[in-house]
Amino acid sequence: MEKATRRSNSELFKLDGTPSWGSAVPQALQHVLAMLVGNITPPMLIAATCNLSAKDQIMLTQAAMLIGAITTLLQLFPVFGFGMGLPNVMGVAFAYMPILTMIGKQYGIAAIFGAQLVAGFVSIFIGMAMSKIRRFFPPIVSGTVVLSIGLSLYKTALTYIGGGNAQAEDFGSGKAWILAIITLVVTLGCSLFGKGYIKVSGMLIGIVIGYIVALFMGDTISFKGVVDAKILSVPTPFHFGLEFHPDAIIMMILMYVVQAVQTIGDVSSTAMGGFGRQATDKELGGAIKGQSICGMIGACFGGLPTDPYSQNVGLIATTKVVSKRVFVLVVGFMALAGVCPKFSALVATIPQPVLGGATITVFAAITMSGIQLLTEQPLNYRNKMIVGISLAIGVGIDAVPQILQFCPQMVKNIMGSSLMVSFLIVFILNIIVPEDNSPAD
Repeated sequence: MEKATRRSNSELFKLDGTPSWGSAVPQALQHVLAMLVGNITPPMLIAATCNLSAKDQIMLTQAAMLIGAITTLLQLFPVFGFGMGLPNVMGVAFAYMPILTMIGKQYGIAAIFGAQLVAGFVSIFIGMAMSKIRRFFPPIVSGTVVLSIGLSLYKTALTYIGGGNAQAEDFGSGKAWILAIITLVVTLGCSLFGKGYIKVSGMLIGIVIGYIVALFMGDTISFKGVVDAKILSVPTPFHFGLEFHPDAIIMMILMYVVQAVQTIGDVSSTAMGGFGRQATDKELGGAIKGQSICGMIGACFGGLPTDPYSQNVGLIATTKVVSKRVFVLVVGFMALAGVCPKFSALVATIPQPVLGGATITVFAAITMSGIQLLTEQPLNYRNKMIVGISLAIGVGIDAVPQILQFCPQMVKNIMGSSLMVSFLIVFILNIIVPEDNSPAD
């Protein structure tokens, strides 16, 4: 019996291993817990941005779980070169939030999915050309982009900490601050001082505690939507519609390019952490093509763009568990949550200050990841100026949008994003500015 148990456990560390279901289920649940909050939060934020009904918010959350399941499955079992053939957990990407928010405010939810459909198609070709374009995205470029993503998300976090609507009379109330601070403290406490499941699930535990506190405050949470929601249903294809706006499409294509850079990092970490080797160009290209075509599929039924989840990459690197059977179970759990509207309706009752208190830790982690990437190259005068100028102009335009008042509307929309401006400037400067081999200051 003991020998069989040891054999089953050893199968967890083989890609095609067949561990017992008893060994595989806890590992799968660990991955689901690690990605759950990160996957359901973006659709909730976008639903609020686009003023969607409670019913539509539930459908958007359902779609997030389903598209995460579909993308994870395709990455695990590639089809015609779409997918990387490595284990990972895919979910709706926080990195897209600044662009999705901008498009949603300007044109509405249909424009988001229209732009996503076109950008997903274009991104397939990025994956096909990965071996040729990889050199254009060194750490100086990718680090600046990731840092810019983190910085651009802080406004979102603070808005939700205050209650979600800056024009509301009770925005920034004492109740909102109390919920946000309690959630943040618990999340940080679990992440910094916890061990095992507690450490991995810090954000989830923080949200649960914040939610319980909100219940005791009264008049904060309504369960009417949960009662009215169906037990089983699937998102309706093209329910949100598709609209095509050139500026929105351009921004989304650029964002897919940016995300491809981040995907390279996550897939490389998976290969190194789980298998002790570098990721191949085929795996990197397959990963990008896989999430691209799934982005097109998601656009048709309300699933927002996906990417590999870094927290799950970290779990793979820590545990060395890479068995496909484990990740098939993850797909099953995600799909089950995706066809259960009552689950999505319950998630939709989470107060916005609680979400803000939890997600600010994610945004902080994204920011620090960008800084870490930047340090992979010498911070000599050339590199510091490239990074500094890119961020200065990007963040500056975001702070003073009036500087674009005489520009055409399309230019305003594209250049009004600090992320897009920073990306374009750092990409161009890195190509045209000669290398500086002098040591870092």
